[in-house]
Amino acid sequence: MANVFDVLKERGFIEQATHEEETRELLGKEPVTFYIGFDPTADSLHLGHFIQIMVMMHMQRAGHKPIALIGGGTAMVGDPTGKTEMRKMLTQEQIDKNAEALKKQISKYIDITDDKGYVVNNAEWLRNLNYIEFLREIGKHFSVNRMLTAECFKTRMEKGLSFLEFNYMIMQSYDFLELYRKYNCRLELGGNDQWSNILGGVDLVRRLEQDSVYGLTFKLLTTSEGKKMGKTESGAIWMDPDKTSPYDLYQYLRNINDADVKNTLALLTFLPMEEVERLGSLEGAEINKAKEVLAYEFTKIVHGEEEAKKAQKAAKALFSKGTDADSIPFTEIEKDKFKDGVTLLDLLLEVGLTSSKSEGRRLAQQGGIYVNNERVKDYCAVIKLEDFEDDKLMLRKGKKKYHQIRLV
Repeated sequence: MANVFDVLKERGFIEQATHEEETRELLGKEPVTFYIGFDPTADSLHLGHFIQIMVMMHMQRAGHKPIALIGGGTAMVGDPTGKTEMRKMLTQEQIDKNAEALKKQISKYIDITDDKGYVVNNAEWLRNLNYIEFLREIGKHFSVNRMLTAECFKTRMEKGLSFLEFNYMIMQSYDFLELYRKYNCRLELGGNDQWSNILGGVDLVRRLEQDSVYGLTFKLLTTSEGKKMGKTESGAIWMDPDKTSPYDLYQYLRNINDADVKNTLALLTFLPMEEVERLGSLEGAEINKAKEVLAYEFTKIVHGEEEAKKAQKAAKALFSKGTDADSIPFTEIEKDKFKDGVTLLDLLLEVGLTSSKSEGRRLAQQGGIYVNNERVKDYCAVIKLEDFEDDKLMLRKGKKKYHQIRLV
């Protein structure tokens, strides 16, 4: 079996390593326990998180042992990385609820039976720390001068960095120490924006335990223009099917830019690299076949083969002149609600095609809203019972985002 380090490198995941040759050697000779952190700032993973999930799956398939660390403790402070201002503070109740939801999601993708992997919450050791003891034992190993040179802090110095957030790096570093002591965890992985925090953890464990541990970062999921993937006008692309349907996930990937196809196939599918190269090299109309493969393969990983087939079938029904559109996302609404009519803006908002009335108003004015395939520019339009055909009405946003209303 190929060394998983080489697999990750070939597929384009790896960005930086604290000790590249040593890490590769370690991964090639023995099973390694590693961890990746997920702060429960929401009750679902989104598309950007899935790079981390894919890495964990590659690593576990190669015989290594994953720890998915849920940040029930760190989320109470908030990671300043990539933020121009302090994150909104969540209550402990919100954090705990989100943590349980993330644990359930992550457990779909990594095997945590019989000690093959773990989902752990750092609230277990962070929430009950003795502050003075922590400062004396852990804080003394961190140089403030060095911390202030970290990218995650530098970007915040102009607008102000709270002391609360300044503690985040030390807390994340302490996580590595705890996981080393409890699980013999030797490797911390994370997105490239976590490099400074990972360095802190590697240094802390090496200082206190006099053992070799390592850090590795991988690419963030971005377009060829350097923008983060997974954002739409309506918000993030979520892995929770109640937030983003399998069909909408499929459609998002089916419609990415041609230039992003090869990279996304390499990062978000398990297709052999020979096939990734072949599909990524297609041009013109042929590249759409590669996008269909990408959308199907990733939807299958996230939601299972049955949902992927349904999403594929629905897409073909709409865009390839098929006839079966049963898998198109739909909302059932009581017929009585339409006796006096429902405004178009209210309906778009209710079914989730828009995130606000102002977005619906803007899209309608720009000609991006359709009712039963007829463009509707009047954002004051009212939808009535006579607009339905066989108790069904089709809404469309833009070229390819459909939602059906079914009367009950």
